[in-house]
Amino acid sequence: MKKLIIQIPCLNEATTLPATLADLPRSVPGIDVVEILVVDDGSRDGTSDVARACGADHVVRLRRNKGLAAAFAAGIDASLKQGADFIVNTDADNQYAGNEIARLLEPLLNGQADIVIGDRNIAELEHMSWRKRQLQRLGSWVVRQVSNTTVPDTTSGFRAYTRDAALRMTIVSEFSYTLESIIQAGKKRMAIAHVPVSTNPRTRESRLFDSIFSYIKRSAATIVRIYAMYEPLKVFTYIGLLVFGGGVAGGMRFLYFYFFVDKGTGHLQSLILSAVLMIVGFQVVLIGLLADVISANRKLLEDLVYRIRSLELPAYRDDTQSEPSERNGALTHSGADRRWER
Repeated sequence: MKKLIIQIPCLNEATTLPATLADLPRSVPGIDVVEILVVDDGSRDGTSDVARACGADHVVRLRRNKGLAAAFAAGIDASLKQGADFIVNTDADNQYAGNEIARLLEPLLNGQADIVIGDRNIAELEHMSWRKRQLQRLGSWVVRQVSNTTVPDTTSGFRAYTRDAALRMTIVSEFSYTLESIIQAGKKRMAIAHVPVSTNPRTRESRLFDSIFSYIKRSAATIVRIYAMYEPLKVFTYIGLLVFGGGVAGGMRFLYFYFFVDKGTGHLQSLILSAVLMIVGFQVVLIGLLADVISANRKLLEDLVYRIRSLELPAYRDDTQSEPSERNGALTHSGADRRWER
């Protein structure tokens, strides 16, 4: 029996959530069971109550706002523990058309991909300004380069995962999961596919960031951070060689003036600066070697986390047949309405 869970991270979405839930399919070709899970990221407008009233099968409620990345990760964790074979993530503002879920799942059901991302065709989105479309295209290009993938719309939140792909994800960003998960999947050599999807009319402005500058700054920091986690030797070697090269250039300048201009006097500042830069550059490369060793340990830890998560799944399914209980002091099951609080 194949089970699909559609998860929806929410923050104060009591107004838009009913339309989003009504738009989701309750049957999908190739899937035996379809369930809906809503992640309430510390909402204060009764989002959890609206979700239950509108027929959500599961509600995970975070006691305080932890951000989109944390809400997404909490939804993935809860979906896996509910026995999902496939997980689809969509937005609570009803941006993505629910009837596209079957198309999104097709590469997974056919065994062609581990992750599928819905391509909104950014160039054709009328509600998005020209400047924002260009920035999205540039950002997607950068992510494709660092992740070695071909995803055209890297910021799309409409995506589907197999159980194995979801088990292997370890989100560490506090901003957004979209860029990090693609870079991570690319570095783990997962099969990532993309399919064109249609979108619904916009219901509200994005609330993920305050300004375009803030979005660029935080997205760039996420890309650099995640890439450095998986390719630390490259990052630190490039930086170290750049600094070392500056030192070599300063040394060449000193030698030029020493032999051809000043005839052995002056420009000692260039020599001192050159020596400092060469020493710092060499140290940065050594830091890269150390970071590469740490990165290897991280890969072992990720594999260990994957195995532990896999072992936990059958045990959790048995627990759901018993009385409500608290697991690890963080996640509690409240019984018939299948509601959790963190």
